[in-house]
Amino acid sequence: MQRRDFLRVVGTGAAVVAVYPSMIGQTLYADDGQLYKAYEKVQLVGSDGSPIKASTLEKEKTYVFNYPHVAAPCFLINLPEKADSEVKLKSEDGIEYIWSGAVGKDSSIVAYTAICPHQLTHINKVDSFISYVPKAAKTMAYTEGGVIVCASHLSAFDPKRGAVNLSGPAPQPLASIVLEHAKDDTLWAVAVLGQDKFHEYFKSFRSEFKEQWGGKRKAKKLVSFSAPTVVINEYTKDVIQY
Repeated sequence: MQRRDFLRVVGTGAAVVAVYPSMIGQTLYADDGQLYKAYEKVQLVGSDGSPIKASTLEKEKTYVFNYPHVAAPCFLINLPEKADSEVKLKSEDGIEYIWSGAVGKDSSIVAYTAICPHQLTHINKVDSFISYVPKAAKTMAYTEGGVIVCASHLSAFDPKRGAVNLSGPAPQPLASIVLEHAKDDTLWAVAVLGQDKFHEYFKSFRSEFKEQWGGKRKAKKLVSFSAPTVVINEYTKDVIQY
């Protein structure tokens, strides 16, 4: 598994306790600066239900899946080069945490929530004003490509460095989806790292959830067992980039 095996937390009496992520069921503010929330371990699968293999993901093609909620969209991207590791990030509340890096043979596969922390612009079934801009492409939001851009207010995030915000009004990085890369080359979503915006998100888009997901309650349901994963143009009708 290409992620940290445990989080160290200080408990009563300043004892150091090893807490395995798969056993954590609540938000955890650790002494080493990590913010981590575990959910059910879910396998990423294709639209036909077959397991997604890390080695088959095309470089710089954006894939979309939903996690940890049925209507919480996420990006899955195989970057053109190795991502950084042990990146120190800071949430909007000033909490520091560590993004340990990408997974896959080339340490280039990353996943992030597709919800901008500025004003909750997100990808849905109709359109997407937030998307990955390939390295060779241009964007108004930043000096170079290879970034995730929110076209609503031109915030740019660096997927190589934990989706840290590079420009624009976004107050923090995108929350990261913690992935596990198994020995059989399959991919699993296991947790959310960083300060997510799920509470505000589900509070703000009631009409959308009713139209696209059958209501807020169904939209908030937690994903179980597997998460269908498709290229972005199969998930949404229109991708807007600037």
